[in-house]
Amino acid sequence: MEKNTSIFTPVLIVGCLIIMVSFAVRASFGVFQIPIAEEFGWLRSEFSLAIAIQNLAWGIGQPIFGAMAEKIGDRRAIIIGSVVYAVGLVLSANSVSPIEHQTYAWLVGFGIAGTGFGVILAVVGRASTAENRSMSLAIATAAGSAGQVFGAPVAEWLLGFLSWQATFLVFAGAIMAMLLTLPLMRAPAMASKAELEESLSQILGKALRDPTFTFIFIGFFSCGYQLAFITAHFPAFVTELCGPILAGGVLHNIGITTTSALGAVAISLIGLANIAGTLLAGWAGKRYSKKYLLAAIYTGRTVIAALFILLPITPVSVILFSIGMGALWLATVPLTSGLVAHIYGLRYMGTLYGIVFFSHQLGSFMGVWLGGRMYDAYGDYTAVWWIGVAVGAFSALIHLPISEKRLPGLVTS
Repeated sequence: MEKNTSIFTPVLIVGCLIIMVSFAVRASFGVFQIPIAEEFGWLRSEFSLAIAIQNLAWGIGQPIFGAMAEKIGDRRAIIIGSVVYAVGLVLSANSVSPIEHQTYAWLVGFGIAGTGFGVILAVVGRASTAENRSMSLAIATAAGSAGQVFGAPVAEWLLGFLSWQATFLVFAGAIMAMLLTLPLMRAPAMASKAELEESLSQILGKALRDPTFTFIFIGFFSCGYQLAFITAHFPAFVTELCGPILAGGVLHNIGITTTSALGAVAISLIGLANIAGTLLAGWAGKRYSKKYLLAAIYTGRTVIAALFILLPITPVSVILFSIGMGALWLATVPLTSGLVAHIYGLRYMGTLYGIVFFSHQLGSFMGVWLGGRMYDAYGDYTAVWWIGVAVGAFSALIHLPISEKRLPGLVTS
């Protein structure tokens, strides 16, 4: 079965749609922080822990679904992931205690794993030519940002006339509806003879003994920490700490009259800016060293986050931060997944990237959980924000010694 030489294959289009819907729902959970806490009188850390568990489950589930896709097929793995995702949302909609939300968050997290980057990027990578792969991975990643553009605002809009429980049910329906596109997703296995002869245990052994794989694994931690903390806590952060939106101003005139609405729009702006940033990363990844691009991205995030927390928090600074951080938001994903594919081959890309992504989700768990815990302890997010600045600087440094040479004996085109 030949690869399609056009970059816009049916696999890429369907993959983008699945990631878009999955991430639209996932990016909206921060909007529910205050409504759920106020309805039940919970501490901020209670629902934060549910979101943190969701991210951890996503990380644990990613290599599992990656291996599942390689074993039983991409489409079957996506169907299983979608059903688990929807069931988790339905059960969460009927939850009235923190332990119920935290328990069902495991299902939601596993569902995100089955409909997220690990499975989709692997199938997109196999369906792409070597020439188009970097940009194809970037386009699929940018689709996640497209979902983020409308996910939080749609959740905020639905909460205007629906309960949060009903909103969860609407999202569950959207997850199931995207399965209607799956018949179009037919990707070739596209493994070289050497890759087919290489067992999963052999390639895992080679990767785990390779210092470069360790550097990639550790470096991805801060990406998860920063992104998940901001996704889960930034709407509440902006709602409570941002200066007022003045009547007669530009924001007020276009309908953004409260800091709560600005918090939801901030998540949308991050996603919108990241569409451009991720596509640029995909373009650059084909032409320049991926490890240096990753180091530059983490450095940029570190500087932007530090400046934001040091300066007064105003509607203007929130917008500027959202655009700046958004441009670097998921730009790491096509570069990191591209490194894995380039160095270790395409045959087990889903599993290997899933393992690397587990580090990302460990960071996600820590970012979300610490955000809620430190807010309850200190009444603000300052400490957890500075931890994010520090781990971002560390990631910028640890990418520098990475070797971008291909693992001997593997063909990656």
